[in-house]
Amino acid sequence: MLKQTTAVTLLNLRSIPQRWGMSLATVLSIALVVGVLLGFMAMASGFRATVDGAGSDDVAIMLRGGAMAEMNSNISRDEVRLLEVAPGIAASPGGEPLISSELYVVADGIRRASQTPANLALRGLGLHGPDMRPQFDLVEGRMFQPGSAELVVGESVPREFEGFALGDSVRLGNNNWTIVGVFSTGGSVFDSEIWTDLGVVQNLYQRGSSVQTVRARLTSPDAIEVLREYVENEPRLNLEVLSERAYFARSAGGTTNLIMFLGWPLAIAMAIGALAGAWNAMYASVDARTRELATLRAIGFGGFPAFIAAMVEAIVLAFFGGLVGAVATWILFDGVSASTLGSGFTQIVFAFAVTPEAVVQGVILAMIVGFLGGFIPALRAARIPLLAVHND
Repeated sequence: MLKQTTAVTLLNLRSIPQRWGMSLATVLSIALVVGVLLGFMAMASGFRATVDGAGSDDVAIMLRGGAMAEMNSNISRDEVRLLEVAPGIAASPGGEPLISSELYVVADGIRRASQTPANLALRGLGLHGPDMRPQFDLVEGRMFQPGSAELVVGESVPREFEGFALGDSVRLGNNNWTIVGVFSTGGSVFDSEIWTDLGVVQNLYQRGSSVQTVRARLTSPDAIEVLREYVENEPRLNLEVLSERAYFARSAGGTTNLIMFLGWPLAIAMAIGALAGAWNAMYASVDARTRELATLRAIGFGGFPAFIAAMVEAIVLAFFGGLVGAVATWILFDGVSASTLGSGFTQIVFAFAVTPEAVVQGVILAMIVGFLGGFIPALRAARIPLLAVHND
């Protein structure tokens, strides 16, 4: 049985070039299915990597209780003063608590590629704001001067939006600003932001002395529990305390799930079409070899080897389709820059990322399509009657 199965399988595979048209159509249709799926997965992986990369376990972020995002939060100056003496917060060499009061507003931008308007995040930072971002690096220019209408921009901003190159003057709101520096945080979500002095944003946007979030450098990741206990036991504070990593994981989850919710149903719908293509290709393969299969039955070959041979052919074609789709997606999309709305209704710039895990899932989907598409034709191959050898 093993020898018969091997012989018939090799015979099937060697005859694929004789049916190159149908075989190529099957490979390309499955490649398209895998390509669509991997495109959505690369988008989701790139977005999640960008957002997760901004989070740190030893930085705490405090928001108004019940606020799911910075835009919905509000913290008074009195509350900030209470946080400045909270336990678990690291101190600077000068003995000051390493905290940063921050205000987040929406600014206008124009996408380079489409010339359409987009929302950008303008963040007012406290003195120790950059210290809250361990990967912060000023790659061009200098930092803004406190009290001045100067901006530093994440390196993704001038790449994707017009008017934010070093030295440019840009109008945001009712004020003209000068770009004096470009910074990097290692490809995190902060690279899509614009930073300036907190007091300037409070004055120009009429926010008084309030802020939206307070970030604090912790003495250790475990110190967040000490800080959380202090906040919960202080009746004048109504704040939620999260590690930055937990906060960004929460904010990224909704967008990532939405991308995958769109990607998988579309890929499955296309897989049904590819399934029909694989089915037709395998039926054509069986029909073209009817006399050949009947002859094999006449000289003693069983139906099982013919069934296995047809299934192997279908799965091999599907496997190559999956590989073609994965390679094409990696060449076309891996590392491509894109932007989408984040939790604050502002643009987050990220790069598509085709991961090995996504490739494996794509190839598995392709082989499932091949298995289902080849099963019924393989049954037909196994049931070819001996009389078919006499039919012309």
